[in-house]
Amino acid sequence: MKLLTKKLAAQLQRNARQRAAALAQGTPDPDPLPVVRFFNPLGSASWLATELDEDGILFGLADLGFGCPELGSFALFELEAIRLPLGLGIERDIVFEPVLPLSVYTYAARQCGAIVTAQGKLAIAASALCARQQDR
Repeated sequence: MKLLTKKLAAQLQRNARQRAAALAQGTPDPDPLPVVRFFNPLGSASWLATELDEDGILFGLADLGFGCPELGSFALFELEAIRLPLGLGIERDIVFEPVLPLSVYTYAARQCGAIVTAQGKLAIAASALCARQQDR
């Protein structure tokens, strides 16, 4: 199953080029918004990706459901090859709308022990912050 559209792949590759350029220039790494979220529809595994290199390797936050999300690389072709019961596979979250850079998702996921839990808490915090700003 193909998990990325051409548009998403282009954005992921653009982020990878920007990070490579920053490293080459000795400037701080960019902290982009995640571009895509993948998930296991039958389990708790979830991935947030910010980059894709020319070999099909993604970079981002991986949470396999063991309570210790971590930054790292994972292969797109391996995610696409996973076969789950009922004929399902890893899916792309088509309604995922990132609002914060990857570092914030990473921090929150590590505090909560899971990307999904962190996303819920971040959404609640963002909603409260928006409400507070509207009250001013």
